[in-house]
Amino acid sequence: MRDFVNYKNIQVAFSSQGKGSAIVLIHGFLENNTMWKEIIPVLAKKNRVITIDLLGHGETDCLGYVHTMEEQAKMIKVVLNHLKLRKHILIGHSMGGYIALAFANLFPNSIKGLCLMNSTYKNDDNERKTLRSRAIKVVENNYKNIVKISFTNLFSEDSRTAFKSEIKDALAEALKTPVQGYIAAQEGMKIRENHTNLFKNATFKKAIILGEKDWIIDSEKALLFAEKNDITAIILPEGHMSHIENRKGLIEALVEFVKK
Repeated sequence: MRDFVNYKNIQVAFSSQGKGSAIVLIHGFLENNTMWKEIIPVLAKKNRVITIDLLGHGETDCLGYVHTMEEQAKMIKVVLNHLKLRKHILIGHSMGGYIALAFANLFPNSIKGLCLMNSTYKNDDNERKTLRSRAIKVVENNYKNIVKISFTNLFSEDSRTAFKSEIKDALAEALKTPVQGYIAAQEGMKIRENHTNLFKNATFKKAIILGEKDWIIDSEKALLFAEKNDITAIILPEGHMSHIENRKGLIEALVEFVKK
């Protein structure tokens, strides 16, 4: 069941299912709560699972043309305060991981655990910032094609054939994101902070879930970082969209992470 809470005079959509420890699932760029539909029932058997549509995504309104990771984190905190939840495990996919780290930086005493799912603790390098700026410039005139190309490229080559139906459905959800939401998220990701030290030094439980063929995240460097800093790391086959490409392995990894 979807519910809504007011944040700075806009409506934020969220859901809460199950009982137990609070697990907050934070979706990524051009996604919404529907990305978790196969995962929620499993985690909700023994936990309270909260999903939130981020600013400018799903059923949540936009809040300007720059949605910083900190603004998204503050919005999530308002939802969790509304639910009277004080301690949480955060699981963030891609951009959701950046937001989870911003949340941990702003509200360190609220975190029981943090899992970066196909995500990174690093900020954008100059090349990535340039790519985001180019996308922002052309997206207003060619939104559908830009989204279709960039979204499809998140999957490994094999997955594009094996999961045609699932990719089609996910793309349909991506295209529901308004142009303003697209721009605001890109601008926010472009200026996000580097949280390497935060993630390395945090005392809450941590995990990184990686895709072996994910071209966005350097899995080899992330594995070395995790090994050096005693952080749980799981590498799955295929690309950036583990919830579709490696659903079974992902669910097993998440169940193991939240029960520790």
